[in-house]
Amino acid sequence: MKFKTIAKLATISLAITLAGCASKTSDKGVSSVTGWKYNDKEGTEFLVKNNFKTKVPPGMVAIEGGSFTVGERGEFVTAPRDNKRRRITVSSFYMDQYEIRNIDWREYTNWMQRVFGKTAPKLVAKAQPNGKIWREELAYNEPYLENYFSHPSFDQYPIVGVTWEQAMDYCAWRTDRVNEKALIDAGIIEAPDFGSLSKKEDFDSIATNFVFNTQKYLLQSSYKPAGGRRPKENASGEATKVDMSDGILFSDFRLPTEAEWEFAAYATRSEKDGLVKESKMYPWSGAQVRVPAKKALGQMQANFVRGRGDMMGTSGSLNDKATITAPVNKYTPNNFGLYNMAGNVNEWVLDVYRPTSFEELSEYNSFRGNVYSNPVVESTDEIGNKVYKIDSLGRVQTKVDKIDDVRNFKDGDATSQYNFSLALVDPKGLDNLKNKEKIDPTDVLCPKITDKTRVYKGGSWKDRVYWLSPSTRRFLDQDKSANDIGFRCAMSMIGNVDSQQTK
Repeated sequence: MKFKTIAKLATISLAITLAGCASKTSDKGVSSVTGWKYNDKEGTEFLVKNNFKTKVPPGMVAIEGGSFTVGERGEFVTAPRDNKRRRITVSSFYMDQYEIRNIDWREYTNWMQRVFGKTAPKLVAKAQPNGKIWREELAYNEPYLENYFSHPSFDQYPIVGVTWEQAMDYCAWRTDRVNEKALIDAGIIEAPDFGSLSKKEDFDSIATNFVFNTQKYLLQSSYKPAGGRRPKENASGEATKVDMSDGILFSDFRLPTEAEWEFAAYATRSEKDGLVKESKMYPWSGAQVRVPAKKALGQMQANFVRGRGDMMGTSGSLNDKATITAPVNKYTPNNFGLYNMAGNVNEWVLDVYRPTSFEELSEYNSFRGNVYSNPVVESTDEIGNKVYKIDSLGRVQTKVDKIDDVRNFKDGDATSQYNFSLALVDPKGLDNLKNKEKIDPTDVLCPKITDKTRVYKGGSWKDRVYWLSPSTRRFLDQDKSANDIGFRCAMSMIGNVDSQQTK
């Protein structure tokens, strides 16, 4: 009897103890490790966001990461063999649902014109797409050159004629505009007064004082911009300032890595039992390029070239109505809800191209192209705070130490880091180069592949069906553009898919 009573008391005691532990760890108003209150204005004022959920960036889809088999899906004798199959893991991230459109790019160039039109017209010109990419010696494409970028009929079509470098500039601009809007909506800063630009006689301070830049905002100890950019003040009369821990600002927009892009394109998902039904050839199920379902039987699933001279099929119900590009929301999306991950336009990705990347890259978040930069400190103010150097676009200038440029890490092809030119080669030998390195002029890759050669993927309106497989990869120098290459943005996810809000 005594034993039962003791056992019962012990059970009750244990339950009370566990309940106490549970209440401590689940009480979000009190630290479970120190007992101090969170968000206590009379205490340490340590701020903690309760039940915080991050928002999905505008225009994007949350992609749940995982492991998958990347690389070749078909057996082609003439395949370049530069993407052999292997298993990798990709972290969760965001991806644009659609390719960046002409209207999106015009919003960008309009902003550039509004802010820098009088002060730095060269910066405005640098942001313009290259319309001449539509010209072909034996085709009449002048109407595209004159209208494709500017006419409202093409608003929903993908932007083309932009280089990898221009795409990266757009990503940086988009980061700043989205974060600027987030701070305005949160009441942290006031909206910009664009009218003040026309009233200024001295435009030299526009980049420093008027243009909002996320990195500049985070690095500065205080935020005191001019031109209608003044921060709002709290009850104490102090300027309100936030950082990434407040959950208001978004991470940087960027181009997707090649691994992320391929993962998103295949959109492979396991069933509840953890099994994957099939290994896809294309972003859609099956190996057919036409819709097999009765409702849309025979309709094309992507915009590509069916055969010599056949860009869009015969007039009628099976005509895809796209001689060149098609609107970005056309055709059926893949399992992640992404449109045109095959066909329409090829898309720039972040990676530097190497034919042997599959042998060298990490098994998770695979990427070649890291260049680690540091902000440039111009001076310090009277109380010792760092003052950072600002470039002509209003962004914090950065520098890269030679050791932090790892584009050639474990490359295996030392000559690929040099821009080969026959003019540099001594015909009597290969010792007369400025860098004193011997190179082999018979290496066919040497003239083509450098540290500025970037990957693009996806196939386009002018490609055959082979290139629609997300595993295929091609390359072009980052300062070149084409009428069949566009892009979409990505963003690293902080947290996981379960913590995301759709609005």
